[in-house]
Amino acid sequence: MAARSAPNCHLRLEWVYGYRGHQCRNNLYYTAAKEIVYFVAGVGVVYSPREHRQKFYRGHSDDIISLALHPERVLVATGQVGKEPYICVWDSYTVQTVSVLKDIHTHGIACLSFDLEGQRLVSVGLDSKNAICVWDWRKGKMLSMAPGHTDRIFDISWDLYQPNKLVSCGVKHIKFWSLCGNSLTPKRGVFGKAGDLQTILCLACARDELTYSGALSGDVYVWKGINLIRTIQGAHTAGIFSMNACEEGFATGGRDGCIRLWDLTFKPITVIDLRETDQGYKGLSVRSVCWRGDHILVGTQDSEIFEIVVHERNKPFLIMQGHCEGELWALAVHPTKPLAMTGSDDRSVRIWSLIDHALIARCNMEEPIRCAAVSTDGIHLALGMKDGSLTVLRVRDMTEVVHIKDRKEAIHELKYSPDGTFLAVGSNDSSVDIYGVVQRYKKVGECVGSLSFITHLDWSSDSRYLQTNDGSGKRLFYRMPSGKEVTNKEEMKGVQWASWTCVSGLEVNGIWPKYSDINDINSVDGNFIGQVLVTADDYGIIKLFRYPCLRKGAKFKKYIGHSAHITNVRWSHDYQWVISIGGADHSVFQWKFIPERKLKDSLHIAPQESLADSNSDESDSDQSDVPELDSEIEQETQITYHRQVYKEDLPQLKEQYREKHKSATSKRRVRAPGQSIRLHFVHGYRGYDCRSNLFYTQIGEIVYHVAAVGVIYNRQQNTQRFYLGHDDDILCLAIHPLKDYVATGQVGRDPSIHIWDTETTKPLSILKGYHQYGVCAVDFSADGKRLASVGIDDSHTIVLWDWKKGEKLSVTRGNKDKIFVVKMNPYMPDKLITAGIKHMKFWRRAGGGLIGRKGYIGPLGKSDTMMCAVYGWTEEMAFSGTSTGDVCIWKDIFLIKTVKAHDGPVFSMHALEKGFVTGGKDGVIALWDDSFERCLKTYAIKRASLAPGSKGLLLEDNPSIRAISLGHGHILVGTKNGEILEVDKSGPITLLVQGHMEGDVWGLATHPHLPICATVSDDKTLRIWDLSPSHCMLAVRKLKKGGRCCCFSPDGKALAVGLNDGSFLIVNADTLEDLVSFHHRKDVISDIRFSPGSGKYLAVASYDSFVDIYNVMSSKRVGICKGATSYITHIDWDLRGKLLQINTGAKEQLFFEAPRGKKQIIPSLEVEKISWASWTSVLGSCCEGIWPIIGEVTDVTASCLTSDNVVLATGDDFGFVKLFRYPAKGKFGKFKKYVAHSTHVTNVRWTYDDSLLVTVGGPDTSLMVWTYEMEGYREKRPCDSEESDIESEEDGGYDSDVMRENEITYTIRALSTNIRPMFGIKPHLQQKEPTVDERPPVSRALPQPEKLQTNNVGKKKRPIEDLVLELVFGYRGKDCRNNVHYLNDGNDIIYHTASVGILHNVATGFQSFYQEHNDDILCLTVNQHPKFINVVATGQVGDSADMSATAPSIHIWDAVNKQTLSILRCYHSKGVCSVSFSATGKLLLSVGLDPEHTITIWKWQEGAKIASRAGHNQRIFVAEFRPDSDTQFVSVGVKHVRFWTLAGRALLSKKGLLSTIEDTRMQTMLAVAFGAVPSVEMSVCGKTMFYVVLWPKLIMDLSLRCTQPLEMGL
Repeated sequence: MAARSAPNCHLRLEWVYGYRGHQCRNNLYYTAAKEIVYFVAGVGVVYSPREHRQKFYRGHSDDIISLALHPERVLVATGQVGKEPYICVWDSYTVQTVSVLKDIHTHGIACLSFDLEGQRLVSVGLDSKNAICVWDWRKGKMLSMAPGHTDRIFDISWDLYQPNKLVSCGVKHIKFWSLCGNSLTPKRGVFGKAGDLQTILCLACARDELTYSGALSGDVYVWKGINLIRTIQGAHTAGIFSMNACEEGFATGGRDGCIRLWDLTFKPITVIDLRETDQGYKGLSVRSVCWRGDHILVGTQDSEIFEIVVHERNKPFLIMQGHCEGELWALAVHPTKPLAMTGSDDRSVRIWSLIDHALIARCNMEEPIRCAAVSTDGIHLALGMKDGSLTVLRVRDMTEVVHIKDRKEAIHELKYSPDGTFLAVGSNDSSVDIYGVVQRYKKVGECVGSLSFITHLDWSSDSRYLQTNDGSGKRLFYRMPSGKEVTNKEEMKGVQWASWTCVSGLEVNGIWPKYSDINDINSVDGNFIGQVLVTADDYGIIKLFRYPCLRKGAKFKKYIGHSAHITNVRWSHDYQWVISIGGADHSVFQWKFIPERKLKDSLHIAPQESLADSNSDESDSDQSDVPELDSEIEQETQITYHRQVYKEDLPQLKEQYREKHKSATSKRRVRAPGQSIRLHFVHGYRGYDCRSNLFYTQIGEIVYHVAAVGVIYNRQQNTQRFYLGHDDDILCLAIHPLKDYVATGQVGRDPSIHIWDTETTKPLSILKGYHQYGVCAVDFSADGKRLASVGIDDSHTIVLWDWKKGEKLSVTRGNKDKIFVVKMNPYMPDKLITAGIKHMKFWRRAGGGLIGRKGYIGPLGKSDTMMCAVYGWTEEMAFSGTSTGDVCIWKDIFLIKTVKAHDGPVFSMHALEKGFVTGGKDGVIALWDDSFERCLKTYAIKRASLAPGSKGLLLEDNPSIRAISLGHGHILVGTKNGEILEVDKSGPITLLVQGHMEGDVWGLATHPHLPICATVSDDKTLRIWDLSPSHCMLAVRKLKKGGRCCCFSPDGKALAVGLNDGSFLIVNADTLEDLVSFHHRKDVISDIRFSPGSGKYLAVASYDSFVDIYNVMSSKRVGICKGATSYITHIDWDLRGKLLQINTGAKEQLFFEAPRGKKQIIPSLEVEKISWASWTSVLGSCCEGIWPIIGEVTDVTASCLTSDNVVLATGDDFGFVKLFRYPAKGKFGKFKKYVAHSTHVTNVRWTYDDSLLVTVGGPDTSLMVWTYEMEGYREKRPCDSEESDIESEEDGGYDSDVMRENEITYTIRALSTNIRPMFGIKPHLQQKEPTVDERPPVSRALPQPEKLQTNNVGKKKRPIEDLVLELVFGYRGKDCRNNVHYLNDGNDIIYHTASVGILHNVATGFQSFYQEHNDDILCLTVNQHPKFINVVATGQVGDSADMSATAPSIHIWDAVNKQTLSILRCYHSKGVCSVSFSATGKLLLSVGLDPEHTITIWKWQEGAKIASRAGHNQRIFVAEFRPDSDTQFVSVGVKHVRFWTLAGRALLSKKGLLSTIEDTRMQTMLAVAFGAVPSVEMSVCGKTMFYVVLWPKLIMDLSLRCTQPLEMGL
């Protein structure tokens, strides 16, 4: 079916008629190449007057409303409206995007301005606060943001003569901004007596702090500093909309239609009144002026662009004109000439020449025009009006032929019949009138079948029939000219239509999406010859379909440019062009039609680069020629990584439940066990849904991932080291080009990417905040500085990072289908490719965005699913492997050839110096030459070629290959079955690591007297593992069905296995051959146990809620335990083999006598006395404490007790393995917890001698072996353990002072100083002109300061206009600490009180002040680094964190000259309670008073926030950097100490652990200091209860008693 694929022809935008003059200003400029840049609708236009040519920038997705020109006049910034509006910076010469700035503004971007160097761009939003935002636009990075004003802002400009100063103006205000650090601080302009407070529309900055601004009244206001000093009355007679500064002076344009030129001191030069010129008209209003040399560009409200040459000022030249404000609906094309006629609500009808691209005639009518038609001979033009009347003009001279008014409602559509005798007129009165043309338009018929307004009409070729569409979507037919409705469908069968402009009808079914009945397609026009249909809709999209298209949801090509609804679209008479008109943007677009045959010659036009792809991404039905997905890929796309509850949700959940369980938590609870476990070995490799995730490191170790663990495997020693920073499934892994760092991405609500060192397994950086649900692909750039990542959210977001800094560089939506791989170009770090389902895209970075172009397949290829991709030997060449086994070779974005490489999908590909290596589903590795011409060698993965040193067995021949890596003379291969193999170049294969295949692993049993365990999984295999140093799989057997449980007999000779179909087997434990099998149940066998001692009986539990007891010797069932209401989960025997304990899914704990199965009721006290052969139960009073506080959300799935009954290990649905003391009585016991598994830990078992704990992790398919470490064993490494879920209340009490301080709530001054309007000029500002930042020192030391001299008695007395702060008594000590410091070798003391920072000279007692704060200062610190001598940081109280002037802020200032170096507006609501500089002095740490006590790290010189994280739910008193570190710091506060590390942009924290010193309880820490031996990492904390505590690393060592609470001084 032809309609299943998009048409092969193409449209190219050739010309746009119009200019956006309404509601916009200052949007018209000359570029450096003397071209003119402006915008209309959603298109940026660059017009060359010399060549009369237009170029288009089409990177926007909605109306552009603001434009700024870069000082070098080549780059242009444009801002758009929309829900998520963005700013594009683009090159006016190549019309390519240079940068995209997004994610900050909402609603739209009202104004833009570049600074003098062109490095920074300021933008103003249309949101309710009119947010002002400053960007480093090349990086796409926001530097600063602040609420602009409560009312609209009309213009903003950088002060070109003072750095870091801006001016903004708008409704009844003007504001002068200074940018310092990350904060924009405004000062309102003072109108004073010199002029009235009124709306300021435009401004320009000049030298000497002068600012000129144009007001609504037509006056020019002149400002010096923030004060209005004079006004130039009557510069214009009405509002001044535009002001343009150039070398010669200033040009202003106003609503009075005048342009005025002024010299540099704003003395008038000349006036040009456009209304008086020959092109002028009444009501002309100027919206934009640009003055360059002797040329002036003028843009008007009515969409005209004039160019005026100064010496011929009364002959302005009209460069462009378009329709004025009002909807544009009417469009008709001339039947024989390349002309288009348009009519609009501005009451004008215009005729455009499609060849000369010019307006050739215009005529104004009495009424708004809604539709138009040209008679077949091209003589008459009929216009339908909004008031229901109809006017016919002669095309030749636009004179009226006839005017008829038969209807009261608007005429929406009219058409002449093909033979020229009739005119059909459809109105909103639901009827069509037929007029006879020859009879001077006498009414000859009427069609009245419709119930709704008429939307479209078409005549049949013989002029005998008319078809109509109406607003209800009905399609009706009428006989002409009488107007009788045709109800017999047979009569209409063979009718040929002269034109097709109807939106409903069989031939155009395909233009509607599959499941919609919406009426958003406004216009259609069929090109019968080219068999193409063009449609226009409410979303500003023009689409090309094949004609006829009969099935809903046909494929199309789409083109954007119009911003909102397109009201009409028509083919020109010879089908060379398509003309489309926009309703609200009232612009006319002319598109060149490129038919199929020409496409092959014009490859250069293939993909128009734009942010919204012009290809048929969104068509709904799948193309027929796309091959079926391979079963494996199909399976993989079905996997969802969504969790019901993410790890990130745990803290909130705990809080909620904590409220409920207040009472239970007050009891004193048993401490966590002293013993611990350490991860020792992991069996498993994630191959079933990941690829290319296996590499050699620098020193030849192997790095890969499974579950939530990054594994580094040493193949010589057969040992593993682990990166345990993740807390959920890792989905991807990439290695740094130097092969020492690794990046891994995980599943999560806000999933993180960790970059870590394979040597130390320490995290270097953690990236998060831009993906959802998970990260499925990562890749490093060739220089190793950048990282690209792809998420698994619906739009598969792609993010480019500077990973060391942890900064996002760019982000964009990837594709709606899954992306499997991202690869960065090794030669050009700004380019990358992504490949996935029916998807190959080539991206380049543009500032904060990425611009993608689809791979161009050409007419020959077919779009296929790409599984892997690499770059070749030049920056253009790329290679991708498809799901059908081909390798595609790409040059730039074009597919140049395909090579058959494998049977089935090519999953992995690796580029070598000379050639490539590929691996596929067929289990073959192929080596290729460098152009994929010849296959040099293939290796098949077969059991026969396994080398003797292998650590396991191959499950099957030719497993599907998912990862390939080369190095150290070997090929490293990862398979879908979870095996890692090393292939020697000569052929032998060594198996290194393996695990279960896809499917949940539940069954786990340890051998009664050997270090061996057995596992059984849903992957239908039973495996035996050696846990001793050889760490390998000893045996494997395939089963008919998957299994859930297994158990060794007490002598270790037999192994019982329960299967998912209700049967179970007993096999020989060595050979795994069947001994006996039974099938008595229908549902899953969930647990199976031999009785202790001789193993005489076998208990078999099933999901049928029964436990069957078999006699092993006689192979008969001897008893059934009945009485459980739900499925059975766990069974245990007592030591005598006479009693069974059972757990069920309904959380029942039941007891049965063996072997008959009689139910017993045993009180819980008795249960504790019974000695059990094993304890795997999760219920009962002995293990009440293992259920977490959020037990309603999660299940504890397994437990196992050590043979000495001391430690109970549990596994739960969150992937935690926990150790409790046994018995764990009382709710919410304390524990140690370990994360390595990702989701469910399905089973845990101790080995026979308790030396190892073995755990299996359900869906993550891994088997983990942990070593057990006894109590006395003091770990050298930080312990992974956490305190339990609830902080208990009995811990040490408070000192009264601390109690009080903890409860102080800081009130914010209602009127901060900068809100109060101030008049007059301060005396110290009158002598010299310091910058606003600089405060002259008010020091009382000699020499005498200017202040004293100015107010000296000897001088003439001037009235004192200002108070000068002289001396402050007081120091804030009641609720602050560490806030007094020595400066200048002890000569000065610095401290604070109220909102003043005070420098106090010890010798003279003189004080000098820092007075920039506007509210109480709460903390102060001094930079200790010699580079930043005398640099002080102070933090203050503030209200909500909205970044406005009253938000809490930190000021960094110089103590000697009181200059502000940086102001950091923070996100800490309420205030900042602690600040600390890092060792190098470049970073600043701050702690907030908000409920989370947020901790933030800043680069204070740039004002950039590096990292931020909730600190603790209790008050933090002090946080300080370690004196030798920029990455490590400690926070102390109410009942906690935390040790923090900064990794990239992430903050990682560990709790301080109270070691085994008896009688230690966590107390409130008040102060912190660091020990002298950095290697020991001592930290000292002062506590409320008169102790000093030493913490080497993380564990508390000793505490010393002091006589009173330690607070400040340590």
